[in-house]
Order: sequence, then structure tokens, then C-alpha cells
Amino acid sequence: MKKTQPKTRPEAFTLDRIATPVGEVLLVVDAAGAVRAFDFTDYEARMMKLLARHYGEARLTPGRAPEAVRNAIAAYFDGDLAALDGIPVKTGGTDFQRAVWAALRTIPVGRTWSYGQLAHAIGKPAAVRAVGLANGANPIGVIVPCHRVVGANGTLTGYAGGLERKRWLLAHEASQEGTVQGAFALD
Repeated sequence: MKKTQPKTRPEAFTLDRIATPVGEVLLVVDAAGAVRAFDFTDYEARMMKLLARHYGEARLTPGRAPEAVRNAIAAYFDGDLAALDGIPVKTGGTDFQRAVWAALRTIPVGRTWSYGQLAHAIGKPAAVRAVGLANGANPIGVIVPCHRVVGANGTLTGYAGGLERKRWLLAHEASQEGTVQGAFALD
């Protein structure tokens, strides 16, 4: 007689929507208040694909994220660039991807790194392309600041929220910090 595996319940997350100066964002949190995804509403399909990849079947219930998370996001967009630092995040992904995403959170506000610098930071200097792929699969944009990564020559490269938003985020951080250190070309 063949035993069947008990079905696991799908992960349950809360889906919040928050207005920002660069468009409405989708904020997905778990029951403990950790952010699982953060993306712009016009990229909702991409976010749903990443959630499915990381968690299989997930159940999203519209609701409000914890006030501390909402307040930190509002504070960031109001100019308190350190406000996102304490937001708890939790991701699926491979060990390599999680290492890249953790390293992204160490890029100081007002600075940009190249993909090569990011690869070096995780101890894999030859893995520049893999780092780029992991960066592009980051499910928690802005909070895990993949927008701070630029091409080797300082040019703005792809950003899942669109290059105009990347440009805006870097300019926002530069205006609050005085200047963005590390070269990047706005055009």
C-alpha cells in the first residue's frame, strides 16, 4: 500500500499597497511581519512569478503590513534613507542568491557598486554574471537595494522597476546624502 504525502498548506502572506513618489508599490509580508516581496504595481506579474518560484503556491490576502514597516517605507521616501535598514526581510532562493541579496543591504546609501564589486563582496569575484542574475531575481526591491548596482563603466543597467525608477531612486539618495559616491552615468 502506497502512502501519500500530506499536502502542505500554501504559505499565507498579506499583500499591502502603498503610494510612493515613483508609483504604487506592492508589499508582501508574512505573519511575523518580515517582508517577502516589494515591487511596483506595474510589475505585479513579475512579483507573482518570483513568489511562485520561491514559495510554490502562496495565498495572498489583501491587508495592511505592520505599521513599523509602512512607516519605514514612508520615511525612506520622505528622505530618511536609513529607515529601511531595520526592516526584516525573508526570502526563498538559493544560498548563492541569498548571499547576493544580503550583500546588497551592505551597500551604503549614497554609493553604487558594480556587479564585479558585488561579486567580490560575496567572495566570488569570477561570478559576475551569476551575481547579475541573482541581482535581477531580487524579490524585495528598494529595501534590498539592487538599484545601487551599476555597470562596470558606471552606466545604469537593467532594473526590474524600470530605469526611470532606478534613476529616481539614485537621485533621491544622492539629494539626501549630498552626492552618490561611485560613478554612474544618468544617461
